[in-house]
Amino acid sequence: MSEVEFAAGLAVRADAPADPSQARAQLVDDGVPAKLAAKDATLWGADAQPEASIRLGWIDTVERSRALLPQLAELTAELADLDHVVLAGMGGSSLAPEVIARTLGRPLTVLDTTDPHQVRAALGDRLASTVVVVSSKSGSTVETDSHRRAYWQAFLDLGLSEAEAGRHFVIVTDPGSPLEQTAREMGAFVVLADPNVGGRYSALTAFGMVPSALAGVDVAELLDQAAELGEGLSSTEGNPSLALGALLGAAALEGRDKVSLAEDGSGIVGLGDWAEQLIAESTGKLGKGILPVVVESPEAPGATGDDVLTVVVGGATDMATPPAPGTVAVNGPLGAHFLAWEAATAIAGRVIGINPFDQPNVTESKENTKKILESGTPTIAATFTDGPVTGYSSAPAQTVEEALKALLDGLGADGYLAVMAYLDRFGDATAAQVRPLLAAASGRPVTFGWGPRFLHSTGQFHKGGPQVGSFLQITGAVAEDLAVPGQAYSFGELQAAQAAGDRQALAGRGRPLLHLHLTDRAAGLERLLAAARSLGA
Repeated sequence: MSEVEFAAGLAVRADAPADPSQARAQLVDDGVPAKLAAKDATLWGADAQPEASIRLGWIDTVERSRALLPQLAELTAELADLDHVVLAGMGGSSLAPEVIARTLGRPLTVLDTTDPHQVRAALGDRLASTVVVVSSKSGSTVETDSHRRAYWQAFLDLGLSEAEAGRHFVIVTDPGSPLEQTAREMGAFVVLADPNVGGRYSALTAFGMVPSALAGVDVAELLDQAAELGEGLSSTEGNPSLALGALLGAAALEGRDKVSLAEDGSGIVGLGDWAEQLIAESTGKLGKGILPVVVESPEAPGATGDDVLTVVVGGATDMATPPAPGTVAVNGPLGAHFLAWEAATAIAGRVIGINPFDQPNVTESKENTKKILESGTPTIAATFTDGPVTGYSSAPAQTVEEALKALLDGLGADGYLAVMAYLDRFGDATAAQVRPLLAAASGRPVTFGWGPRFLHSTGQFHKGGPQVGSFLQITGAVAEDLAVPGQAYSFGELQAAQAAGDRQALAGRGRPLLHLHLTDRAAGLERLLAAARSLGA
């Protein structure tokens, strides 16, 4: 029996993959929809109240974002000659604009990496006509600060004066952050964001709007779509956010604590990567959580399973066609999607009993990285070498196949595998092909994340969520490193330190970890993919 919840052009249709009726009834009895719409910070318990009280601005941030529209129009006109937009940001500061640009077909270069090859390629692309949007809520994000330094030096090397270089930057940050002061000194354009919205809930704030507007998106339309959905957040009926939140929470309590996210081809592109960050970082803590698994299609390996809630997303709403058996379909305009998923995640957090607004384990890998940059990357002997791949495995293995098989064999009935690739997202793009291969070989959910961007997303879940994960880290040799201007380390050294810091965090929890280092990236990826294919043969 298919159930439908519809409002503001957005529909949530479910073919009973889990029974949310009890969870929803409790939410309604507790007055959660009205309290959420009223920004009641007590909804997640006394311990969460201090954080929630300063993190609920996303509920009505649309109204404050409308006030940005004249400023964005003026900024777009002022920078009309700079038609190559680069967004330097991590996690919540970059994922929403990337979805917006991809969905609406607007050009936007997203720089959310420390890989020196990828950074060098970005610096070499249309530099004279580039405007760099530097987005950081805290203003202290090491990756984003490194990008800002690299572009500033590149503009000076191009022959620009400091005043001319400053015109090529737009800084988006919270009021009073260290980056605001730096931006003023640079002579950059500054847009201050809503301080009462956490990074992963910031899609409809300046973090989402500024780069999107500069890339040519009609952001007012996105705000209108969200505002229409927002009018019904307090409703107990005809409330897609309530329906989706109850489903996510109830499914997790019933044992479906992994949610696969796939596009249905009806117009939304890349939403899974944004929702992955929202759900993983919001729910993965205290040994609880919902693991998002972004898959290539609804039929891809890992999209279904006894402990998986299968969700397909799209833009076109076809109410006449029921969702596939055991599937949840979420369809509607992009602006409505953002607010619906944000509200649903907050509601699911109440159902499973966590604070959806903190991220208690995110700083661990960052602190490890800082220490490693100061003391140097620890030297550990390889356990095997297989052509262009050097392996570090706790299991006896002499080949990539043997090491992968040992890792998959240890997954367990409720486990998952996280593939973490500290590589060039574009130059080494074939690395992502390993996800479906390992999912098919293991029959278990497999996630794939580019490092270090996943540290601002699923990294919280890896450390704070249910400790059932196994991990495959992939690193690669640096052919030509790139200095971080004004710092004692290079991008390659920073990338290596981030990978090592995350290995330390995972090893400290006793989780299975296989580290494969590609001494030749192209050949190493071929070797890895061949090994993964052989496991499923």
